[in-house]
Amino acid sequence: MTEIYEFEGKTLCNTSSVLGEGPTYDPDTDTVWWFNILGKELHELNLGTEEKKMHPLPMMASVLARIDDKRQLLATEEGLFVRDIGNGNLTFYAALENDNPENRSNDGRTHPSGALWISTMSKRAESQAGAIYHVAGGKVTKIFSGISIPNSICFSPDGTIGYYTDTRISRLMRVMVDPQTGLPAGEPIVMVDSMDDPGGLDGSVCDADGYIWNARWGAGVVDRYSPDGLRIARYKVPAAQPSCPAFIGVNADRLAVTTAWEGLDDTARSSQPQAGALLELGVTVKGVFDPVYVL
Repeated sequence: MTEIYEFEGKTLCNTSSVLGEGPTYDPDTDTVWWFNILGKELHELNLGTEEKKMHPLPMMASVLARIDDKRQLLATEEGLFVRDIGNGNLTFYAALENDNPENRSNDGRTHPSGALWISTMSKRAESQAGAIYHVAGGKVTKIFSGISIPNSICFSPDGTIGYYTDTRISRLMRVMVDPQTGLPAGEPIVMVDSMDDPGGLDGSVCDADGYIWNARWGAGVVDRYSPDGLRIARYKVPAAQPSCPAFIGVNADRLAVTTAWEGLDDTARSSQPQAGALLELGVTVKGVFDPVYVL
């Protein structure tokens, strides 16, 4: 039986993102980073000082991976770029479907090996137009294709299992992974089939015990799944379109979630003023920090 919890969290940042996405946390600076994809913005919030900054971007971007204290790797609609944290300059790193301007980057996460999984999708959400790629040492390899809205990329703490979904059909896939390389080591299987439930599986993170925390787009909840695919808890959030969670805080024991107001009419937006904000769930977790990307 799924335990259901009312929202007892708070708003970390009341920025109004059309499509808030891709949150991640830098433990070295106590900073949360996330994107407003459609607004071409990169946001940062220092949790200790509460200092907030917004960085305009020249293109849509959706995923940030730490490299070191001076650089970040950004996945964008124009490929992968290394970002200088000090001045914001972007340096081209690798192509990612650069021959297909109709697609953009979407979800992604760094594997414990230091490799990155990054997904693409149609800017018009065309059916089966997206894919998931493995990026390591500048080499980009397609590992899954024919996905409409690829999301939920995350990994077990030991790096032996990878997860992803196609939000359009709302099935959470599980695949064995080589822990040394981050490459798939088997065929994906369906672990959770939630096609008949309201909303759809969006972004996910996997905690230190192997439990998966999933933002359910359109349902206004964050669900927690056991490693065998059983939904054991549901946490309500004050926004119908939560998009992706992230472990935050110096002990990785807090959970933030991005939200969006994309597609909401005026009535829907007025009824959920926190749509587009960065929220904190208000629950203590056993999280793990996203690994750094190894150039």
